[in-house]
Amino acid sequence: MTARRADETSAGGDETAAVYKALRPLLFSIAYRMLGSVTEAEDIVQEAFLRYHSAVTRQGAPDSPKAYLSAIVTRLCIDQLRSARARRESYVGEWLPEPLLTGTARGMYDVPPDHPLADPAAAAEQADSLSMAFLLLLERLTPPERAVFLLHEVFGYGYAEAAGVVGRSEATCRQLAHRARQHIEAARPRFDVAGRERDELAGRFFAAVRAGDMDGLLHMLAADVEVHGDSGGVPPYWRRPITGRQHVASLLIALGNQLRHVDGWLELTAVNGQPGALARGPDGRLLAVLSIDVAGGQIQTVRSVISRPKLRHLGPLADLAELLHQRSGPTRQPPAGQSGTMG
Repeated sequence: MTARRADETSAGGDETAAVYKALRPLLFSIAYRMLGSVTEAEDIVQEAFLRYHSAVTRQGAPDSPKAYLSAIVTRLCIDQLRSARARRESYVGEWLPEPLLTGTARGMYDVPPDHPLADPAAAAEQADSLSMAFLLLLERLTPPERAVFLLHEVFGYGYAEAAGVVGRSEATCRQLAHRARQHIEAARPRFDVAGRERDELAGRFFAAVRAGDMDGLLHMLAADVEVHGDSGGVPPYWRRPITGRQHVASLLIALGNQLRHVDGWLELTAVNGQPGALARGPDGRLLAVLSIDVAGGQIQTVRSVISRPKLRHLGPLADLAELLHQRSGPTRQPPAGQSGTMG
């Protein structure tokens, strides 16, 4: 390698590193909302920066790194969604997005203090667009509709800017956004905004699950509450949601009993911008991720993800059935398709 070529490569690396630090949070936010997968979003962002670095080394930095990288990430996501559709149609049991531990609302999208998204109302909107309920709603859209809707409605791209990203005309992007908005607004979930009352309710709810407090759960659950579980098709699982206050409370009591039996616990956290908890085994390894939707001061929806491929990005995993077997000896698994406990 010549000295000049080495200097160009070094300069390209410095340029890529600076852009990576500045734009990675935005690009991951786009990719995750497009795909509902932390692992796939990280892979696509990595691929986008590899392509960016290659282009910078050969041709120099583009006029707008944000536009260049947004286009790569969005188009890779569209391709990924098209190939994933058939897999999701044959998915055994319910499909839920990979859980993302978000902490505070602002932590979901790393922005400077003077950025519009640093405003509490804007941060709340970001949390709403990250919720599992909203990500599932986005599954109803075509990949181009999903891309344009997210770019314009969530991330504030103008139609002309979004058109450059997705490679469509501005007029077409307006039509895509209009159709997407109609689908979304017709069924968009409504949550109680983050606040002391919601957080206190979540704390009481998970404490009641852990303690096996049936009366407490019945008081906090909405009459039409639903539980959705994603076990990746590994029994026990259910093909449809468990519905109704009594059924859901009984299911949660069983979960609490199992956790106590193996000396496990629930660690409160924010999951996809909503209240949630990590179910952990006695050694701290992860068993499941739970999240709840709160509306009208009651628990409206509970979601449980125990699919191991969807939890690996969160650290070491444990298997609840194996822990129960170690404590109690062999137990009969319910037949596939019947309800178990966690997912």
